[in-house]
Amino acid sequence: MDMHFWLAWPLSLLAALTPAAGPPREAPAGRQGEFAAAAREFGVPQSVLLGVAYLGSRWDAHEGRPSTAGGYGPMHLVDTLPAGALAVGDALGDARGDETRPMPPRPVHMLSPLSAAARPAHTTLPEAGRLIGVTPARLRDDPADNIRAGAALLASYHDTPSTGPSTGVDAGLAGWYDAVARFSGADDPAAARQFADEVFAVMREGMVRRTDDGHVVRLDPVPGLRVRSDPPYDEAYAELFPDQYDDAEPSKEDDPVEDDVAEPYDPDEVTAASGRSSSVECPASLACEWMPAAHKRFGKKGGKDYGNHDRLFKARQVDYIVIHDTEGGYGGIPTMVRDPKYVSWHYTIRSRDGHVAQHVRTNDLAWHAGNWDVNTRSIGIEHEGYLAKGGAWYTEAMYRSSARLVRYLANKYGVPLDRAHILGHDNVPGTTPQTVAGMHDDPGPYWDWAHYFELMGRPLRAAKNGDSVLIRPSYDDNRPRFTGCVTTKAGKDCPPHGASTVWLRTAPRENASLVTDIGKHGGKASTYSVYDHAARASTGQRYAVAERQGDWTAIWYLGQKAWFHNPAARPVAVPAKGPLVTPLRAGTRVYGRAYPERSAYTKAAAQPLTPLQYRIEPGQTYTVGDTITGSHYSAGAFSPSRHVTTTGTIRYHQIQLGHRIAFVMAKDVRLIP
Repeated sequence: MDMHFWLAWPLSLLAALTPAAGPPREAPAGRQGEFAAAAREFGVPQSVLLGVAYLGSRWDAHEGRPSTAGGYGPMHLVDTLPAGALAVGDALGDARGDETRPMPPRPVHMLSPLSAAARPAHTTLPEAGRLIGVTPARLRDDPADNIRAGAALLASYHDTPSTGPSTGVDAGLAGWYDAVARFSGADDPAAARQFADEVFAVMREGMVRRTDDGHVVRLDPVPGLRVRSDPPYDEAYAELFPDQYDDAEPSKEDDPVEDDVAEPYDPDEVTAASGRSSSVECPASLACEWMPAAHKRFGKKGGKDYGNHDRLFKARQVDYIVIHDTEGGYGGIPTMVRDPKYVSWHYTIRSRDGHVAQHVRTNDLAWHAGNWDVNTRSIGIEHEGYLAKGGAWYTEAMYRSSARLVRYLANKYGVPLDRAHILGHDNVPGTTPQTVAGMHDDPGPYWDWAHYFELMGRPLRAAKNGDSVLIRPSYDDNRPRFTGCVTTKAGKDCPPHGASTVWLRTAPRENASLVTDIGKHGGKASTYSVYDHAARASTGQRYAVAERQGDWTAIWYLGQKAWFHNPAARPVAVPAKGPLVTPLRAGTRVYGRAYPERSAYTKAAAQPLTPLQYRIEPGQTYTVGDTITGSHYSAGAFSPSRHVTTTGTIRYHQIQLGHRIAFVMAKDVRLIP
């Protein structure tokens, strides 16, 4: 079976490519010039070189810091795995978030270097260095030579004789498809094809971005560029991926579609050799595998302890999709998720190529958010990376896979594509006053929420006649100060980098102190730590306006006015519209869970209605993301037949309290439609 490609070149585009008479143009400045020079030197189409680099690094150099896969520079040339890449997890919080059956602190998992999962990914940096006669150390630190070496490597893959899919087709852009797929370094053909498909999608769409050298890089769109891929079964791919094939050809897949129907799902099925199990719940356009989480008893025979998720026998309501990062490398995932004494989540997305692994059925409950109420109503997706390095290596390949997956899941479960329902782990509230400070902070300020929603086809736009504001700074131009990054050449401050958050102050001036968060810090001041979101508002979050003074806007935030610089010439927030609530009485309580009243529990132990330490007052206003009836799912048994759902009569409004969401009882507030 062959892979087929075709290109549709409009006449206007061909005319635009015809050289015109006139004086020679000046060489483009910055990284754009480096890409252009490398493309000429090694005979690689500039659009192909730019597309490959964008998927791997978004054209940034990251000051020589490695990715979680050991990749360096704009071309993401892979060396060995960086130190600590096999350590995953942290010691904060209880991911299950159910105090009726608390879990011990989450351990850090460290794999043995001899473990199969710990083997380094296919390396490209040494080979690329040999092609241009440059040392590996220079390729890690010098963006220009990194681009040259990447171009040389890509050209070497293209020049290799092949009996593969591109044989006998136009030797133009489509003829580079095989080389792009091989450049991905993916360990299965489905992931390699997915990477190449996304590169060609970027080439077709075009992209403009200001990179970390301060210059703008532009990839002009190629309208009409089309590439269709069938699952490869040929000598070239069999040689690249010898373990993926047996004597039988894989069956042909249909063309990729965005909103395909979920396939039949057997939670105990082993991953198919083709790299995609019939069990996975993914759009057909993604390379997905079934990597099941543990679900079994442990301890003494017949013991009550079990892990690491809960299976359901009936359909559940999904209200949220929660975005996490792994705080470690993908190599540790198989060991962790198969440990019944550990925690669980539904999916993991690999940074290097966007490959997706599913661990728990979406109708089952994973233990990931640290809030049992949110767990029972959410799907958790982990992304390979680190919060403090996220700006460096949250790759475009990962963003695009994640956006496709979230759009598919949102369509399947009717989850609105907005920031009230697509949450970061750092937006999930604590369950009680005691748990607030220990809640997690990922994916952090470097996650590009605006770009993420654009990829999902739901860009964050301004509303007409808005009654509130939507936080929306320009990611690349918004470079707030942060401290506490793991690796930095800038001393205590993190390297300057685009971010999705704005700082919130107690008064409308730059030297005013940051607002405080009594739940996170008690009576202490907020900090500029990359891990401290106590005084930050994030892209896509909607807040009620409290006051305006000149270039400053105040919002209601954790029971206080919080000011941010919002000049008309360069706004970091836009008008938004939606329901609001205002308290009816002093000291209105807020909650981290929407649980029912005590009298509603007839078959399960009653759960306390424990308010958080925050209070909101009359005259303050908060945005509403949803309105629900309180419920509780009791799953304190291995068998799902013994689980109990309790639904009450209390109605709750979900509000944007601070950086995290919270809940208020409808009877305590007045709704402003």
